[in-house]
Amino acid sequence: MKKAVLLSGGVDSICLTYGIKPEIAYTIDYGQTVAEREIYVSNYICNKLNIKHKVIKVDCKHLGSGSLANSISENISPSKEWWPFRNQLLITLASMQSVKDGVKEIYLASVKSDDFHKDGTLNFYTLMNNLLFYQEGEIKVVCPTLEYYSHELVERYDVPKELITMAHSCHISNLACGKCSGCIKQLKVRYELNIE
Repeated sequence: MKKAVLLSGGVDSICLTYGIKPEIAYTIDYGQTVAEREIYVSNYICNKLNIKHKVIKVDCKHLGSGSLANSISENISPSKEWWPFRNQLLITLASMQSVKDGVKEIYLASVKSDDFHKDGTLNFYTLMNNLLFYQEGEIKVVCPTLEYYSHELVERYDVPKELITMAHSCHISNLACGKCSGCIKQLKVRYELNIE
């Protein structure tokens, strides 16, 4: 069964990509501020792992909010980086491409620390899987990382440190700011893994 992974170039998606080595990886430029760096890192990872890489571009910046859109967060936002219905959007766009590519399973990496977002929970992924599988193409949504923290994924999949140091998790800049929640998470992962 042909597999694809959503690869953002962050620690979690790099670990999942390394662990399952799918036939294809999709990186989605949906108008996020850091798209350029996400694409660069994802392309680097795919070249290292000999995985086909496709970039899907759809400019939704005017619909976004929070740090990923370089704008003020909505009042219902659970965090500063929250972008309304982002994971749902990414899954839909990847599914549209998957039909063309003959992909039957789309893999995503959400971890334990993402569960304060509704779209980072088992319930969300179950609902998305049921909806997609119901429709033409019968594509499955798989998120095998929900029971782990990021540093545990690195250990589980035995990901080389070189790939982890390439990760880009910054929410506000194509050069890591070192201050946003994405950068703090990456620094925490490096500390937990004793990576300089």
